[in-house]
Amino acid sequence: MKMRVLGRSGLVVSELALGTMVFGEGPPRGTDPQDAAAIIRRYLEAGGNHLDTADVYAGGRSEEIVGEAIAGRRDEVVLATKVRFSTGKGPNDAGLSRTHIVRGVEQSLRRLRTDHVDLLYMHTWDPLTDIGESLRAADDLVGAGKVGAIGVSNFKAWQLMKSLAVSDRFGWNRFVAAQYQHSLVVRDIEAEFLDLCSTEGIGMVPWSPLGGGFLSGKYRADQRPTDAGEGRLATQPADDEEAWDRRDTERNWAILAEVERIAVDLGATHSQVALAWLLAKPVVSSVIIGVRTMAQLDDNLGAAGLVLPPGEIAALDEVSAPPLGYPYRFMSLYGERRP
Repeated sequence: MKMRVLGRSGLVVSELALGTMVFGEGPPRGTDPQDAAAIIRRYLEAGGNHLDTADVYAGGRSEEIVGEAIAGRRDEVVLATKVRFSTGKGPNDAGLSRTHIVRGVEQSLRRLRTDHVDLLYMHTWDPLTDIGESLRAADDLVGAGKVGAIGVSNFKAWQLMKSLAVSDRFGWNRFVAAQYQHSLVVRDIEAEFLDLCSTEGIGMVPWSPLGGGFLSGKYRADQRPTDAGEGRLATQPADDEEAWDRRDTERNWAILAEVERIAVDLGATHSQVALAWLLAKPVVSSVIIGVRTMAQLDDNLGAAGLVLPPGEIAALDEVSAPPLGYPYRFMSLYGERRP
């Protein structure tokens, strides 16, 4: 597996990161602890070194499973976790206040059986807390050696840029990684975030690269999934980010048909083609594969050696291109300037 630098952090991570959101939830929606530990071992044996978890995954059980699995191998791993969402019933058990960030990190360290995490993400914006409060708390944790670097997830573009400006103003550690939903069927972030991250030296770390499993090729237009064993699309509410109703569109089926054509031509799987498309983007440092089974892991790992020809990348870009809204359409028509 190839290695890449995470933004300008100096951290070197494998091009595929192992997401652990469903570890500890148990089948059919998740992965039981024994199978999860085996998946982590297999991933590390395949050359991966980037493990991604969060304090709220499986109510904290995901962090415990990861901590148990990497005992004795901690130095081999770039370990990432997150803080922001509710971890208790109290009013201060959520958010990005200094209180919750510091308390959340301490609790994560206990579950992970380590004295530090390499990367701490702010899981989403907190409208109740001044971002300076959050960034100062994170900077103090870096200074204390409990956090190596900080990342951002699910902020708006202006919120991310404001955060960077505040960090620069006070000389605090700035975000080095950005975790956002990005796939052939969800390209919303491309209007702002790819350029933003590229110019600011932030490594993009896409999550849900297969569109909640849609791009794996196991679904058909006339067969709506209804059983939990068929994957997340079968059980998510209609308004969820990865709901079936968001995937069951004419555009998405056209994308999947193109993925299938390329997969057949290259002797690859649907998942490998979809992952390779993301890995071809220069700003992407590592793609999170959120596998539930060993078979899914083995399939996804095959993307590490797959290089899509330029023509196939262009074909996927074209079939999945999102509508160009204002002001981006205006800028493309009238904003070009040459010396």
